[in-house]
Amino acid sequence: MTFKEWITSSYSNPPVNGRWGLLHILTLVGCIAIIVTLALCLRDKKGEEGKHAKGRKIAIWVLVGILICFELARRIINLSINTDWSFTRILHLILPRPWCAIASFSLIACVFVRKKFFYNYASITALLCSLIFFACPGVGFNNVYILFENLYSICTHALLLIISISLITLKFADFKYKGCWKEAICLVCVYIYAILEIFVLKIEGDPLYFMPNGDIQEILGLGSGAYLAVYIIFVLLYINVFYLIGDRKRLLPKKKQPAIENKDASLNSNL
Repeated sequence: MTFKEWITSSYSNPPVNGRWGLLHILTLVGCIAIIVTLALCLRDKKGEEGKHAKGRKIAIWVLVGILICFELARRIINLSINTDWSFTRILHLILPRPWCAIASFSLIACVFVRKKFFYNYASITALLCSLIFFACPGVGFNNVYILFENLYSICTHALLLIISISLITLKFADFKYKGCWKEAICLVCVYIYAILEIFVLKIEGDPLYFMPNGDIQEILGLGSGAYLAVYIIFVLLYINVFYLIGDRKRLLPKKKQPAIENKDASLNSNL
């Protein structure tokens, strides 16, 4: 195998079932180790104003920088070996198409936007994509050799998992129902973009997995109507979990404090 064959992923690479194999498990363990280490070393109660504020920003920037390198490298490599220069093909190579790629670009954008609502949105979608990938990876671990395309898939999904959870544990994200309409708008924009991908640009068949007869629908064995209903319910429940946990202090009833004044008054009357 030459370097050109590796970097362009043109070397013959027979398929294998690497799901929950050694590499899959070691990658997941490595992600968890990095997440826990960052949380233990850099987390404090004051969030962005705490003593580790600079360290937290540097850590997220480094992780996002690695993600940018992978996304740029893949596009440069694919353009360098491309032979079809039609407009649709160029868009297919350059734009983020599936949800995981869209989530990657959202994480990249969030360090420039630097707003709580965008940290919230980016972490929610990136975590969902990474969880689905590591639960049942369809790429990356599915070949005998780890060529660049395999490495790209594994590393970008690992970064999605690490960055999304780190945004939460390091206090960049803050999930409150008040103002969550901003995150809702971001999500709506992503679905509009997905519809444009499918019906206008024609560069991806089912980027957000809501189209009929998709892979997930076949796995679940549901009809189109039932699958769409399950899909909507799942997405709504998944998103609300973040806000139920993050906003629990406001949502849960406060414990009544003992009436100290009444006790003092009764003691004085007895005296």
